This record gives sequence, C-alpha cells and structure tokens, in this order.
Amino acid sequence: MKYQLIVSDAAVRDMTNHIAFLADVSKPAARKTKDRIMAALRSLEEMPHRFPFLEEDELPKNKYHKMYVEKWYLVLYQIRDDAVYVDYILDCRQDYQWLLRP
Repeated sequence: MKYQLIVSDAAVRDMTNHIAFLADVSKPAARKTKDRIMAALRSLEEMPHRFPFLEEDELPKNKYHKMYVEKWYLVLYQIRDDAVYVDYILDCRQDYQWLLRP
C-alpha cells in the first residue's frame, strides 16, 4: 500500500527556514540536507508505521510519530487512513517546548 503524503504549510516553512539558515554557512550542505529530508519524507509513503510515537505527557497518546533525519531534524507526523500528514519539521538543537504547551 502506498500512502498519500501531505506536508503542512508549517512543516514546509520549518524546512525552508532550516535550509536557508544552513545555506548561509554552506550551500552544498544545505542542498544535501534538503535532499535527505525530502527523501525521508517520501519514504513515509511506503512504511510510515516503522517509526515510534512521540511520547510526551502534554500531547495526546499516540498522536504523532517521530522520525529523525540527519540527526538534527525531527519530523512529526500523523497517519490517518491512507494518508500521512507531516505537521512539523523541527531542529532538535532549538527549543521546541512551545509544541508541548496546551
């Protein structure tokens, strides 16, 4: 079964900001990172259940799956029916506690 991949505007904005920041340091590294993130996202079309749930007390149980990319990026997504919804692409080096606040 192939899942439909739906990436939120917020996740696209997150990724764009991360890549733009990296491009200020190294354009080749930014391209490489973008390619790896995109490949990881596309891989969710095939086997999205292979990644565990994000377990945080402040979030509903079993809401978001978590996938790490390039050891610095955390992709949070939901699976509903035959679709994968990517909601966030977070930089693990930054504070993302705002996500956990009610």
